[in-house]
Amino acid sequence: MKKIIIKLFHKIRTWHEIDRQNNLRKRYNIHSSFRFNGENIQFYGDGELVIAEQSYIGSYSTVQLAKGCTVKIGKGCSISHNVRIYTASKSPDWDFADKANAPNKIGNVIIGDFVWIGANVLINPGLTIGDNAVIGANSVVTKSIEAYAIYGGVPAKLIRMKKIDV
Repeated sequence: MKKIIIKLFHKIRTWHEIDRQNNLRKRYNIHSSFRFNGENIQFYGDGELVIAEQSYIGSYSTVQLAKGCTVKIGKGCSISHNVRIYTASKSPDWDFADKANAPNKIGNVIIGDFVWIGANVLINPGLTIGDNAVIGANSVVTKSIEAYAIYGGVPAKLIRMKKIDV
């Protein structure tokens, strides 16, 4: 009996996750070949989300879409699990005691084609990640990244350029 209940629970959870993902596809501009690669992937906010073909995002990842902002994810992108992409955040150069007037740092996030983003990466507002770039696991991206670059660390820094002919 216990095994049947567990199987039923997993089946209901799977149906719920598929329904939630279908609702996200209806709400945002997500290509039909985009893959939700796991569970508890969150897209939220009143901004615009555009995802091109053949990309995926892993479990427990979040894309925050502030009103008036856009996140664009190019084609063929591999976004691992537990990645955070934000279009709004508190400005660090502010007296947080003055909550009524504290400004937000807001801006679009543009991720080029064929980008690989490792697990547990945080991408801050207002940044562009160039085509074919790599961001290593556990990195915090605080500035835009050029195409064909490999970045990693906290804050993310250039490790090297890719050794391929472009």
